[in-house]
Amino acid sequence: MNLKSYVDLVALLEVNPSSREENRAFGLTQVVLKNHPLAQISAWINTHHMKLKRPLLSETFYAYLYNTTLTLVLMAFVLGFFSGLGLLSYNGAEPVNVIYFMVMVIVLPLATMLLTGISMLRAKTAQSILVHLSPAFWMEKMLNLLPGKVQENITAFKITPLLSNWLIIKRSQMIALFFSLGLLLALLAIVVTKDIAFAWSTTLHITPEAFHGFLTTVAFPWRDFVPSAVPSMELIEQSQYFRLGDKLSKEMITHASQLGEWWKFLAFSTIFYAIFLRIIMFFIASFGLNRALKQSFLTLEGSRRLLREINEPIISTHAKPTNTDFISDDMGYGQIVNTLDASYDSIQGWAITKDEILVLSDTIEVITPKHFKVGGANSIDEDDEVISRSEGEVLLLGKSWEHPANEFLDYVIDLSMKVDKIIIMPIGRSDNPYQIKADDLNEWAKKISSMQNEKVWLKLSSAKALSSEALNAES
Repeated sequence: MNLKSYVDLVALLEVNPSSREENRAFGLTQVVLKNHPLAQISAWINTHHMKLKRPLLSETFYAYLYNTTLTLVLMAFVLGFFSGLGLLSYNGAEPVNVIYFMVMVIVLPLATMLLTGISMLRAKTAQSILVHLSPAFWMEKMLNLLPGKVQENITAFKITPLLSNWLIIKRSQMIALFFSLGLLLALLAIVVTKDIAFAWSTTLHITPEAFHGFLTTVAFPWRDFVPSAVPSMELIEQSQYFRLGDKLSKEMITHASQLGEWWKFLAFSTIFYAIFLRIIMFFIASFGLNRALKQSFLTLEGSRRLLREINEPIISTHAKPTNTDFISDDMGYGQIVNTLDASYDSIQGWAITKDEILVLSDTIEVITPKHFKVGGANSIDEDDEVISRSEGEVLLLGKSWEHPANEFLDYVIDLSMKVDKIIIMPIGRSDNPYQIKADDLNEWAKKISSMQNEKVWLKLSSAKALSSEALNAES
């Protein structure tokens, strides 16, 4: 499940590509996904994906979001590189103050990561100031610059504040990471190409001993593995710089060759605090975005209804009619089934699709290992193939408003020669809770009674019929 799937789901729910019965049929054909709502939604999206107009909004949205992010990332990398060059600029007259670079690669990353952590806790808030202070927030503003219809489609698409905030948080970490990579590249480039002298200077009254203790604490992640990347007490004393006029002390000039050793500490500080910790924050943000996506899939307007239609049987309430409501006394047809069994050897539907048969069998709470579509567009050979695979007791469904024709009766006769018992059950229209009119059921009873076949029975008591009052009102 990704952002593309989310946008596709929003688009599909707007066009509503499937009916209640089709969704339930989908659920019955995807039994292995039951109790896995996200997997069900994903499979449903894949099933109806082709019904969306091209080009897909998800592809357009994702492409421009990716391009915008890439642009900001490249800008951040270039800005980081030139910021590093500025901080490390050395003209030979005075040393480079390491304090400035330390603030950029240690203090600033830790401060922004702290704010990011607070933003993660408040990601559900629609107006989160900390989130919207992020440079990545302006990605959304940049989309307004897109021309024509593309701009309309993308800016018209709205996502939940939770998802929007996590998108901003994740991309902010990516932008900050590439800014830090630019700083590291600048440091390495300066060290390789120039003979640079580092020093430390601050107006605050800090002794070399206190500064050494601070740097040793800062270097705890690597001090045991790379001790040379921790400034020694001697190096700190020799590199303390006081700006008195424009002259350097003779002692600093004497030890100028040793002042370049600071680069190791600066490089490892950048790698750990500005890059390694940022990568961790990026993965945390990715995890948070994935959780937000899952939550957004399930809370999206329409997704809960979709899951109900997929998982819950179609049940319609109705009054149970009596036999006399439908069949006249002079018909003499007594092979009536009032209650269906819990299972049958097969369920067949005359001009009814397999998916519709699945939904109907689920609705009437009957199970079977075999579902067959017969009649309608089927050829004679296809119907004969179904008959050859039939056995035992068969439940045959038919559309009540389509009274049995000769083709139907011929099929029943052929089927009766192969099976033990046939229960014919007329079904009403799905848009009218499968209700059957009394006169339709009477027509079915007349046709079936004319066959005089002891294996053929009519299912009556569960048929959904209009009441006598409704019939009178209709007439």
